[in-house]
Amino acid sequence: MVQTSPPRPVIRLDLLGPSGPERLGRGKIALLEHIRETGSISAAGRAMDMSYRRAWLLVSAVNAMFEEDSVISQRGGKQGGGAAVTPFGEALIARFRAMEDKALAAMADDIAWLEAHRASP
Repeated sequence: MVQTSPPRPVIRLDLLGPSGPERLGRGKIALLEHIRETGSISAAGRAMDMSYRRAWLLVSAVNAMFEEDSVISQRGGKQGGGAAVTPFGEALIARFRAMEDKALAAMADDIAWLEAHRASP
């Protein structure tokens, strides 16, 4: 028997920027969470099966969206490299996850109805 998870709303915010919409969604937030856990953009990218360049570009995009950086990084060398999620980045993660929870709570009855009427796997 195949186990399925209940449907969940997926939040993606399109913020209007100078060069068009800038998107903030669960992938970028998950990347920030991985950076928080690993202390490294490279390790966070590997955990999400993406290249360092792709991870760096996504971090750069998130940092450019807001007045404050979400991630700060330090080049390698004597001190070693690394990255850290800033207090603003922590607040961004928390608020995004809270928006997901609110959306799920608001849609709970409709999601339960969908689940009750789904075809069996």
